[in-house]
Amino acid sequence: MSMWWSLHLRREAASVPLARRLLIGTMETAGVDPDVSYDLSVALSEACANAVEHGGAGAPGSTPGGYRVTAYLDGEKCRIEVTDSGPGFPGTSRPAPRPVASETDEHGRGLGLIEELADHVHLGNKPGRGGGAVISFDKILKWREDAPLMMPLLTA
Repeated sequence: MSMWWSLHLRREAASVPLARRLLIGTMETAGVDPDVSYDLSVALSEACANAVEHGGAGAPGSTPGGYRVTAYLDGEKCRIEVTDSGPGFPGTSRPAPRPVASETDEHGRGLGLIEELADHVHLGNKPGRGGGAVISFDKILKWREDAPLMMPLLTA
């Protein structure tokens, strides 16, 4: 089973729960384990919140004030990618080390949460002159026993 969806959203706080609900609904319908769905939805919320807060207007000619969320469910893995039109991360592939946020800090924990909840995380910049950050993360899926869209396993 393979499916994907992509959204272009305004850089507004109200867009974050919309993306999260769509992901949870897709996973619930497909039959993904609720704990895995929850972890991915929290990671997606953090990535979207970063795009809303930091993904301002990019270079001239780029789409101002928007960001894109794309989710792929392919076999045993889910990949989520959030891209914005802001200045991107410093450097070419990974942002500079960030201070560790404490449990009481209200900011600065998002990327750390994504790294804890996903199996693989990539932080980078969009290629070309338009600029913008790209956060993509993967997680191996677990399925409910009654998953309607899970392909049957072949046995020898």
